[in-house]
Amino acid sequence: MLFNSLRFLIFFPIVTTAFFLLPCRWRWLLLLSASCFFYMAFIPVYILILAFIIVADYVAGIAIERAQGPRRTHYLWLGLAANIGVLFIFKYFNFFNENMDALARLIHWNYPLGALNIILPLGLSFQTFKAMSYTFEVYYGRIAAERHLGIYALYVMFYPQLIAGPIERPYDLLPQLHAEQQVDWGRIGRGLQLMLWGFFQKIVIADRLSAMVDQVYNHPGTYTGLPVLLATYAFAFQIYCDFSGYSDIAIGAGQVMGFNLMANFDRPYFSQSISEFWRRWHISLSSWFRDYLFQPITFLKRNWGNWGVTCALTITFLATGLWHGANWTYVIWGGIHGMCIVLGLWLTDVRRAAVAALKLNHFPSLLRLLNVFITFHIVCFSWIFFRADSLQDAFTLIRCLPGGWAAPLGTPPWHWIFYLGLTRWDVLISVAALLILLGAHLDQGPGSLRQRLSAQPVWLRWPLYYAGIATVISFSTITRKTFVYFQF
Repeated sequence: MLFNSLRFLIFFPIVTTAFFLLPCRWRWLLLLSASCFFYMAFIPVYILILAFIIVADYVAGIAIERAQGPRRTHYLWLGLAANIGVLFIFKYFNFFNENMDALARLIHWNYPLGALNIILPLGLSFQTFKAMSYTFEVYYGRIAAERHLGIYALYVMFYPQLIAGPIERPYDLLPQLHAEQQVDWGRIGRGLQLMLWGFFQKIVIADRLSAMVDQVYNHPGTYTGLPVLLATYAFAFQIYCDFSGYSDIAIGAGQVMGFNLMANFDRPYFSQSISEFWRRWHISLSSWFRDYLFQPITFLKRNWGNWGVTCALTITFLATGLWHGANWTYVIWGGIHGMCIVLGLWLTDVRRAAVAALKLNHFPSLLRLLNVFITFHIVCFSWIFFRADSLQDAFTLIRCLPGGWAAPLGTPPWHWIFYLGLTRWDVLISVAALLILLGAHLDQGPGSLRQRLSAQPVWLRWPLYYAGIATVISFSTITRKTFVYFQF
């Protein structure tokens, strides 16, 4: 079920109302049933895959807690194998198979395996990572194994974050699923605010910008220069508003019912380095890889110094890229980010010397602005690989970027944008919406507009909410689009 669908607008208030009307002891069953219904709106039979993952990790968690010595590690690997095995079969087998077939043809070897004709279950990477984090936490002794199978199933399947996160940690969400949630109208209002902001990002900004992005990226080689640059900028904001919008809707929906889900974005395009970008972008995933992959590798290679950190960073970011999709474009995208962080690590002294030589340290605001500018454009360059359908398409777009910056004959240069799938009305709305987004990002901390709005009396606050809803509906796109991260 899509958040931006009529069915969800019916589903959400019914489930939320029933949640508060039911006695506390039955609420988990309602949410679990609603989550199953939510997921089965896509491909019903795939609920069996989730059932397998849930049972496997539930059993593995109890077995790990009871075991002693090496047996704990054996049960850990069995639990991880169940998750990684499912992920490999449905997401990576055909990618692995295609590359093995290409290698076999290169060395004139007969490779007998064919491709699997299966569809990737929605959100499988999110669900398996959430399940694996539970297994890791039990193994490290930071949480006790969950004995209530229904509560554990709800932890994996909680519908707001079921398809595209945030990837919650068990020590944060499981206690909340056991607690009794009370009606708090202030909290409900704040949750609805966040949901409305998420819908604004998704259906007003992201879906509108996607028309320009698709026009250019689906026809590599057709456009050069300015159109490719504009489409790349557009994709940077499309994917941010699409994914941040989903996260805000999910967090807001959970907040309405009394569940605090982790923030997934923190104004990432204001980052002054790629490492800071990853502390602000997809926080639940970057912290997952930090805790369960990067830190264990650096522990094993702790005597290697910077070389050990370099090795850990390289592996982590290649894995991050592969997590996003079974395509070399994602691997290179992750590799670009990893390489930039590694270079930042090794060239720290060179960078400081350059800043001092140019006397930029005397102008901290200018230095921050320059760092943000450079970081943003490195991220935008990497988005070319993320969005392109293949490596060939990505390199074609990069080759086309420097050339042909002239607009069609007889038109000003900025008129190029009207030949890229957007009407003048779309351009006007997009610019206005992006300015609102920028204003919201600048208006943070105590005294923000959201906090001031929450402090207003009900008679003023709720009419403003309805006005906001009417505005989002009025300026939304006609075509309903799925969320980008559903494919992961």
